[in-house]
Amino acid sequence: MSNDAFELALLREDLAYHQARILLLVTAVAKTPGHQGKLDGLTKLAKLDFLVRYPALAPQVLEGLPPADTRLHLTPADDANPTDVEAPMVRYKYGPWDDRYYSVIGALVGRGLVTYRRGRQGSVAIAPTPAGKKLSKEMSGSSQWASINDRCHAIAEASIGLTGSALKDRIYNRLAPLMNRPHRQVIR
Repeated sequence: MSNDAFELALLREDLAYHQARILLLVTAVAKTPGHQGKLDGLTKLAKLDFLVRYPALAPQVLEGLPPADTRLHLTPADDANPTDVEAPMVRYKYGPWDDRYYSVIGALVGRGLVTYRRGRQGSVAIAPTPAGKKLSKEMSGSSQWASINDRCHAIAEASIGLTGSALKDRIYNRLAPLMNRPHRQVIR
């Protein structure tokens, strides 16, 4: 296999991983009463995904999520270095961000796993399709995805009633040392 083909294969695996995590998150939010069956807005998606990726920081942002919540699957190492994560994000204009969101959501829509819905105040919301719900259920039963699914549900439940903007404000206020960095810098 050539170097280019190998790099392309890694990129595809990476995008597949991000698609799977986002599908689990969208499904968890849509299933949680209080979210109206959808994840409302790209800002909210990015902030919730940040909390899924950085689970040791989630209890600092979401009051209803105690650090001892076993669904976060925290280890002592997470407490020692809460930003040592497998898929770091960058600090951007409105907080944590990942440039892959557009391609990840587009791929999920294109594969018929999520659909666009009308969001509040002109935003776009996304919701899982029946096929997306089925795949999420299958994934959540696997050992590979069970802990991420648990985390998504814990964060979905603790974020009821919070808009993307409210989550952004909490992240900036409660995690100020992490957010006080130049744009495009990795959050570590």
